[in-house]
This record gives sequence, structure tokens and C-alpha cells, in this order.
Amino acid sequence: MSFYQFKEEDAYEFARQQGIKATRSGDELQFQYCPYCHGGPHKDKKTFAINLKSGAFNCRRSSCGQNGNMVNLSRHFGFSLGRDVDAYYHTVAYADKQFRRFRENHTIKSSDAALAYLEGRGIPGTVTEEYEITCRKDDPRILVFPFRDENGELQMFKYRNTEFKKGDNGSKEWCEKNCKPILFGMAQCTGSGTLVITEGQIDSLSVRAAGFENAVSVPFGKNGFTWIPYCFDFLQRFQQIVIFGDNENGHITLSDEISSRFPKKTKVVRVEDYQECKDANDLLQLHGIDAIKKAVNNAAPISDNRIKRIADVVTKDIEEIDGVITGFDSLDEILGGKLRLGQLVILTGRRGDGKSTLGSMIAVNAIHQGFRTFFYSGELTDYIFRNWIDRQVSGKELTLATKDPETSLLLDQFYGDKAYLFDNSFLTDTDEDEQTALLNALEIAIVQYGCRFLVVDNLMSALTAGPQADIYRAQSDFVGKLVKLTKRYNIIILLIAHPRKQNGNLSNDDISGSADITNKADIVLSYGRKEKKKGDEDLPDDMRVLYVLKNRLNGKLTRDEGIKLVFHEKSKRIAEKTSNFFRTTYLPQTLTDEEIEDLPFNH
Repeated sequence: MSFYQFKEEDAYEFARQQGIKATRSGDELQFQYCPYCHGGPHKDKKTFAINLKSGAFNCRRSSCGQNGNMVNLSRHFGFSLGRDVDAYYHTVAYADKQFRRFRENHTIKSSDAALAYLEGRGIPGTVTEEYEITCRKDDPRILVFPFRDENGELQMFKYRNTEFKKGDNGSKEWCEKNCKPILFGMAQCTGSGTLVITEGQIDSLSVRAAGFENAVSVPFGKNGFTWIPYCFDFLQRFQQIVIFGDNENGHITLSDEISSRFPKKTKVVRVEDYQECKDANDLLQLHGIDAIKKAVNNAAPISDNRIKRIADVVTKDIEEIDGVITGFDSLDEILGGKLRLGQLVILTGRRGDGKSTLGSMIAVNAIHQGFRTFFYSGELTDYIFRNWIDRQVSGKELTLATKDPETSLLLDQFYGDKAYLFDNSFLTDTDEDEQTALLNALEIAIVQYGCRFLVVDNLMSALTAGPQADIYRAQSDFVGKLVKLTKRYNIIILLIAHPRKQNGNLSNDDISGSADITNKADIVLSYGRKEKKKGDEDLPDDMRVLYVLKNRLNGKLTRDEGIKLVFHEKSKRIAEKTSNFFRTTYLPQTLTDEEIEDLPFNH
């Protein structure tokens, strides 16, 4: 097992630090030139790449042939992979770090004061002496804990004020400066069976007092993990690790971080075995050695929150799940009443047929229903987008906001703090950055601004250009990330996607990209102009048709003729009936009945 776990951002950061242009191609980050040979005498380009799955790199120039992993790059170029990783692998980025060395290496004799204090905490004198606990000569109130590594070498000292009270000046615990951070009790451990890790030193002594040979504690409490690089090999030798951290309202400290580093051999003491105590020493003092033994022996693997008993699943009435009414009665009926939270909806259609218009029309309905809504428009500037959506909100007799302050005010009141737009004027020139920026913005809109209905228009504008196979893979990955957002935050994302073909009726397989895209979606819609057939000569040019191609919730789909809709050019509104175009639906909720009568777009 390797201490370092590769992350894609490390590869991109290396490229930035070296000042080398790099672009993604499939699973590789291809560099403009090799950082080792710089392309050789002929300045060969794109011979060097880092695999974005594994972190492995190589240069394809035979006279160069450099290969390895991110740790090698860290050593060769002084590139930092983070303080802990740099320290563990002794990379160039951490080579200057020097720790304090202690000359005294003989056995430290436990003082009478230390023996008496710890005996009062339930720790027998034999354990105190084994771990060489003593007190400062100039102040017997201060306990001294020597930290020796697995070779018995002194690496640090930690102190504890035994008479400290909350509110006193000074600290309860502190360490010598510039010491190498390691686990307390490493030198006293034997064998390779089970290792118990506690938060406090006295807690590890309590575990040792219960007869467990391998008991250690972390040096800096629950939030300090700088010791891991220096103890990684030591931890690797044990078959099992039991975490006996502090019980903080049912959460066991240390468990998240340590289990993430050693997932296959970590167990944690059960909350119930603390018997309402805070830590191992409290348990020892109140319930004795047997309680410690029971707690360690009963430790269980950290439960995976992704796995639950079916009997524990709380049933829900699908009809009661909140969501957005689209405003199209026939569509809502097929969908079971509405688009429901937790769904990814894909809307496709031929270019120029108005799928973006339909998407914004549904979004306007979401805003009207009180759902905070976020828009990403990869093809429109902010002012053009607003002009477009203003028409849908205002209706048939739109008075442009720039010419009518009253209309502008009413529109602003309607949007209020319920509508947000991605500002694509801040995007960089790299497509990778655009996709990352968009995903980050979506999550911020959800978490910080409370948006629950999000429109991404369109799929291609957020992805990397390149070979078609790479585009399809990028599309699939992107859609997968959107699905995770919908489930994690219980929101709706409406994703607008282009089809591969531009004529004939569309199916799920016609959406641009791999089949993974529609497989991952909950609902797939197709919208476009009604294709006139023999006998349709009298159909108006503004006729549109909407198909439900996939409906995961209840399986209902549209019939062959689809849902017939009508488009109104001036207002950009879409409706099932022309009489629905001009009904008052999008009004500021704060207006009185008298004010509504005077609205310039009250039809």
C-alpha cells in the first residue's frame, strides 16, 4: 500500500508550476513538451503525458524515455504533493525540514509524583514505569510524556498540567518545539496483531492497563495528523487497528481520518461500549478493566453509510415528493404531476427548434413556484439571456425594460433572490477550467444560494474539444457528476443536449454522446418543430411537439403523436393552447389586487 494517493489536480498543478501548456486527451494529460528532455534537438511536442487515472508518466522519445509517478516528479522537480506526502517520501520539497534531536537516550525514571497522579487515574505503577512517565523537576505538577519511535529513539516530549482548570492562563498540554511528530507508545508495542489508537496519552495507558500490549495515542489531539507520514510504516505492520477516540455526542474522534488511510483493517469502538463515558480513562475509572476489554474486543468495522437494511428505509408517497410543475398539463400528467427533486432531466432537440426556450419556460415556472433557480447558458451573454427570459415572464405585450422603468421594476421583483445566472465572462481559455468552474458554480449555487432547480444549457459548451471518442467520454463523466449532485442535494438539474442527427424523430440513442448519458438520466425529453406530413398542410408554422423518451419514475411515455405545443415568437412563450399564452401567471407575489389590474403585462 502506498502512502500517496494520486489526485488529478496534482497533475494539473505540476503543469502549472512548470509553466508547460497541457491539455487533456482521454485519460491522459498531454504536455506541450517533456519537462526532462524539452523535446530534444527537434523540439518534439506532446511526447510526455501523465495518466489521470494512476498518476504514472512517461516520455515517448526513445532517447529520453523518462517514466515514473508523481512522487518521482516531486523529487526531481521540487514539486510539493502536500506536507505529509513530502515528509513521508523525503522529497526535495521537504528536504530542508530538520527536527530536534535529543541526546538523552537512557531509560527515564518515573517520579513519585507521576506515579501517584496516574494511580489516582486508575493507571498502575508498572504501566507508568513502562512508559517512563515522570514530572518536571522544577514543577511536579507537570507530567512529562516521552515519545520514542519503534527503534526506541527519543523524538519528542509532551507536557500536561495536572492542576489545569478551565479559564486558567497558559495551556493544559504542550510539546517541545521542532520535534518529530510520532505516536506515543510506539517503542512499547510488540508483535503485529491489533493496535489500539487513542486520542489522549492517559487513554492509551488505560488500554495498556487492561492488558493490551499495543496501545498508542496521537500527539496533537483529534485535529492533528502530521504524524501519519512518520508512522505509516509502523502502522502497516499491524493486522488490525482499533480506534478508541473520544466519544463526542456519538461520533468517535480520529475515526474518519484514520479509517480513510487504512480502510481495510480499521475498526472503531462502538458508541454503546463507552457506557456514556467520554474516553478510555473515564471508562476505566467508572467501570473498570473489563469495560476496556469489552470495548476493544467488540470494536466493529466502520459502517458504510451507503449500505442500509431495506427494513430501515423510510417509505415515501411518490405523490408527496416536492418538485416543479412544468406548466404543461399533458407533460405533468405523464410525469405524475411534476418534475421531482432528485432527478436529472435531459432535454434534446434539433438546433434552432427551441429546446433552450422550452428549458427557460419551465425554469420560469419554477421561479414562479418559489424555487430558487440557476441558469448556465454557454452560448448567450448575460444581457441577451435576460432579454430573452424577460419576454417569457412579461408576455405578449412586452414593454422593453430599458424603455419602461415600471416594467423593469416588476421584472426585478419577480426574479428577486430566486433567479441566478452563471457569469461566463470570467471563464479562462481552457475547456478543462470551464467544466471545473461550472461544476463548482453549480455546487455553490445549491449550497450557498439555495438553488433547487438548475438549467445547464448546453452539454457541449461545458466540455473539452478533441477526438470524438474523448468528447463522448467527457460527456458521460460530466453527466455522472450532475447525477451525483441531484441525489446528494435533492435538487433538479435540467440538462440541454444536442442530438447527433438533425432530421426525423429522435430517440434516446440519438442524443449526442455515449449511451451512458441517457442511461444515467431520470427523464429524457425531445422537443422540436412538428414535421409536416401529408395532410398536415394546414398546421401553423409555430406548431411544436414534445416527446417523453424516458421516465424512470413511473415508466409512462408519450404516444406516437407526442404532446402538441404552440410557440409565440414575440413573447418566446410556449403553451399547449394559444389561450394559455397570455394568462397572468408570473407576477410578483407582493402585489395587491389593485396593483395587478394595472400591470403593463396583465393579459
